[in-house]
Amino acid sequence: MGELGGKVALVTGAARGIGRAVAEVFVREGAAVMIADLAGSDGAATAATLCDMGGQAAYTAADVTQDAEAMVAATVKYFGRLDILVNNAGIFYNADALATSFDDWLKAVDVIFYGAFHCSRAAGRVMVAQGQGGRIVNVSSINGFLGMGQSSHYNTAKGAVDQLTRCLAVEWAPHNILINGVAPGFVDTPMSIVDGVNELETPDFQEIYVRRRRIPLARAAQPTEIAEAVCFLASPRCSYITGHTIVVDGGLSVTF
Repeated sequence: MGELGGKVALVTGAARGIGRAVAEVFVREGAAVMIADLAGSDGAATAATLCDMGGQAAYTAADVTQDAEAMVAATVKYFGRLDILVNNAGIFYNADALATSFDDWLKAVDVIFYGAFHCSRAAGRVMVAQGQGGRIVNVSSINGFLGMGQSSHYNTAKGAVDQLTRCLAVEWAPHNILINGVAPGFVDTPMSIVDGVNELETPDFQEIYVRRRRIPLARAAQPTEIAEAVCFLASPRCSYITGHTIVVDGGLSVTF
């Protein structure tokens, strides 16, 4: 049995990318995992694959902006409890702050920040009622503390997630609910494709981030590398860390 044996986890946005990698690592470590993702995603197929791997997994179709209570209830109904929440669901699109309508600008904030808040509150209520503590891990981004054009919506949302991590960690510490985050840099996932272009394959990325080593490790991360950091924060090994966001970016944010 792995280090998450006997634990039940809910992972949002888990059909693909980082979320799927987190679910796979959790199953490897013995957790039962509820895959939460939008209807029509690959969530059901992801859950089936995890079961084929010998793990315990199920899928619930859910939108984090509307269905936080429902996805937490579905997890408890299916597995009997909830010990770990990973707020991973996110979206990205270019948005000019002068030209984009407020409603369009707000979409990323709704999914990334408000989604994390609603899911954390729903999960937190269950964890408090269970009386055995818990873990919440927020997948943030180095964009949460760096500036970038065409991205004020995304960066603002990720920065708010980091602050949510700190504040809820303080508020829920008496309940032994540890809340931390992981801030990736570039990761090789479907989200790397923006407006039909894979940013990791562009000549600019290869020249600046790889050949010139703007990323000191000279490559994007693989989803599993982010998932391993999430797993640590969700595990018993993380017993005295709360309110912090670990940067996993190959050194990108420490260079200039």
